[in-house]
Amino acid sequence: MAQTATPPAPVNGRFELVDHFGSTVNERSFGTRHLLVFFGFSHCAIVCPRELAKLSAALNMLGPLAERVQPLYISVDPQRDTPEVLRRYLLRYTGGFLGLTGSAPQVDAAKKSFRVFAQPVADSAAPDGYVVPHTALAYLMAPGGRYEDRFAESLDASNVAERLRTHLERAPHVA
Repeated sequence: MAQTATPPAPVNGRFELVDHFGSTVNERSFGTRHLLVFFGFSHCAIVCPRELAKLSAALNMLGPLAERVQPLYISVDPQRDTPEVLRRYLLRYTGGFLGLTGSAPQVDAAKKSFRVFAQPVADSAAPDGYVVPHTALAYLMAPGGRYEDRFAESLDASNVAERLRTHLERAPHVA
């Protein structure tokens, strides 16, 4: 009987960035917690606030199970999104989001790792004269950085929560 090859994960989930407290972190820094990863930028007017609110609501729906998830918000705008800017920005969202940023090469490597598109575009009406259109998917990574799932922008909070719950309940947990 021929074996079928397991297809590669759509993302490899590797990164080395600085969190919004100034500490260097990578995909292995969070121990046994799953990572819920979303890329965006603090000057985003519509997509990021909507998606962060949705992901926050989904995490709230999980109750105590949410403690097994570390939500990450990785900036695609390292020029403006310093650790302090991200810390202030994320205060308005529940769920314990940790903002990550870094040098342009570090952010580019993280974007490549997650296959995220993000490119600055001139916009005279935007702060500093530009916006950064970007991929609007959230990724669920198992502890250590293995890909598990992705959540499209079109899903609502209860669908995201249901799928998160399924993954978390199926996963072995070490307290």
